[in-house]
Amino acid sequence: MSARAGAAPRDLLQPEVLASLSNLDLVARVVAEGFLTGLHRSPFFGFSQEFAEYRAYTEGDDTRFIDWNVYARTERTYIKRYIGETNTHLVLLLDSSASMAYGTGSVSKLQYGKFLAATLAFLAGRQHDAVGLIVFDEDVRDYRPPSSRAGHLQGVFHAIDRADPGAGTDIDAAFARFREFEKGRGLVAVISDFYCDPDALLKGVQPLAYQGQDVILFQLLDPEELDPQLRESAMFEDMETQETMEVSPIFMRSRYRERIDAHVDALKRAAVGIGADHTLVNIAAPLNEALKDYLTFRQRRG
Repeated sequence: MSARAGAAPRDLLQPEVLASLSNLDLVARVVAEGFLTGLHRSPFFGFSQEFAEYRAYTEGDDTRFIDWNVYARTERTYIKRYIGETNTHLVLLLDSSASMAYGTGSVSKLQYGKFLAATLAFLAGRQHDAVGLIVFDEDVRDYRPPSSRAGHLQGVFHAIDRADPGAGTDIDAAFARFREFEKGRGLVAVISDFYCDPDALLKGVQPLAYQGQDVILFQLLDPEELDPQLRESAMFEDMETQETMEVSPIFMRSRYRERIDAHVDALKRAAVGIGADHTLVNIAAPLNEALKDYLTFRQRRG
């Protein structure tokens, strides 16, 4: 199945559209097509179909590489970096714990995470970046070391596609595996709902930052987790511990909202504290905002 002829770029990024496609490779191509087409039309980003990167001009940069077309539209000065000049490595950490199976709409958090991970891998591959993958729950379930060799990207797609909801979450296990094998500078994208202690996350990410890795955290949450619409008391079961709890609408409207907001804020502060980026993603929304945040992250690290 191919992308619908004449479809708007935003339509190609809708989770319900992506869920109807036959395989993850096709999802990544369709999302990239819709996203890059949208950027090409954007007066701010000005990215080409070749996905060349831009970064802000700084004193000492060669003025020959200033993109004056972007300056004319935005009055901001950017240096264009072409495909051959942006090679790096990107390692994706995909959470496949039991809580990621949750979803009240057309896709679960894990399925949305697969769409996002596959698209990031595809975009990195277009720039000839080395792409690696760690799939984890309470242990590392799959590991693909970064590579840009022919055929490697398909292996990454297959590993992402195979990821099934597992048990609990131990993000430290994924970070420990990363530190064991990955050295030097690079990009790390962690895709998870981050139902973990922010301080524990900080301890796991901090060594990566000290190692010279640039880290972005994509926190995926379902609309019902962000703004629950409970109308009567119900029994809730923790998908990882199987513990149950009776919850009232009053609690959901007040205490729960306070707690989830506080948790998200704590994660953001933890990320800022170590120079990492944090992006909250509503899985009912199209992928374009998460992808824009990723490109902005790459630009700043450029």
